[in-house]
Amino acid sequence: MSGRPVAALARLALPALIVGVGCSLILLALSFAAEALQEVLWTHLPAALSLDGGSPWWTLIMLTLAGVAVGLVVWKIPSGPDPATEGLVGPPVPVSVLPGMLLATVLTLAGGVSLGPENPITAANVALAVAVGARLMPGVKAPVWLGLGAAGTIGALFGTPVAAALILSELALGPKDEPLWDRLFGPLIAAGAGALTTVLIAQPVFSLGLPDYTPHLLDLVTSMVITSAAALAGLAAVYAFPHVHRLFHRVRHPLARLTLGGLALGVAGMIGGQITLFKGLEEMKELVHLSYGAAALALIVVVKLVALLIAATSGFVGGRIFPAVFIGAALGLLAAALVPGVPVGLAIACAVMGVVLAITQQGWLSLFMAATVVTDLDMLPILCLALLPAWLLVSGRPQMIIEEPAA
Repeated sequence: MSGRPVAALARLALPALIVGVGCSLILLALSFAAEALQEVLWTHLPAALSLDGGSPWWTLIMLTLAGVAVGLVVWKIPSGPDPATEGLVGPPVPVSVLPGMLLATVLTLAGGVSLGPENPITAANVALAVAVGARLMPGVKAPVWLGLGAAGTIGALFGTPVAAALILSELALGPKDEPLWDRLFGPLIAAGAGALTTVLIAQPVFSLGLPDYTPHLLDLVTSMVITSAAALAGLAAVYAFPHVHRLFHRVRHPLARLTLGGLALGVAGMIGGQITLFKGLEEMKELVHLSYGAAALALIVVVKLVALLIAATSGFVGGRIFPAVFIGAALGLLAAALVPGVPVGLAIACAVMGVVLAITQQGWLSLFMAATVVTDLDMLPILCLALLPAWLLVSGRPQMIIEEPAA
């Protein structure tokens, strides 16, 4: 097995560093814009109108208007392919669709839609890395720039290059006869630069601040049951995905379809409360530190699953990983509420792992997300074993993505 010459690897270092920093800055700009608009829509605007921004009716109004706004953007501005057909890392989209895609993403995130920024921001950064890189260094092939853009974005999203290394190790990027570390040399630099930039500027915190975990042998059985049950819940959404997509896409016009999707999301938000809105990261922290009974947690899980299906199939622009993590956290809390002897941290980690595994079919990503929300290394051996029966359940199953018909 032969690797790339050292000089070729070294030449990638500076471009990878620049790509990683750029990916992080674009992500942060998108996030800051969405958060500022969210503050206006959900706090300042209702206060100016002497209304309650936390009321169910404001939820219905805002999500319906979010559907109208995103529908207008998708209708009038080129915004890329149907988001339901896109995974986390895919072929580069044309640069011309990026303004529309990013505008629709900001409106989606700020409007309370149950999607995260990961898919569109990765697509945007990959497209820019490939387009600019091919112009400045035409000798470097497009898959290399794709890997740098994807790695830089993933590192920036999660604040660590480890996530990028794990995810990219599952993707067929670079020559197959090349050593893994040669293939990951540039992407790891990009991921590290992206992660460091995000940490220095925004200091993201994914940990839920759960109590320390003490391993017990019986927890191995419990963890396998919870992970497998969560995976089955995720698979239910995966199997429903194409049917809900087909139902929404009977409405051909994007403005009408997204308005209908926003209205449906508003009704779901009225039922589940504002804890079930948005991408779910801050809401997950709130969920963990408030006292919800089993019935309330079950309702939150169902509403968030339905909201994810509606948002991802009706045409809103966003990713499915962040809401999947929220669903897993709620399922873990539900398991701990139903069986009080189960450690809360273990239940949450296992449920997050199961749901993300079913929705993405990426084992490393699922394990990473579970470990990230609990940040307890004592739990890692049990999580690795608990993943295995769940993997048998999801292996060979469809992914939560709509396969476009071959041309």
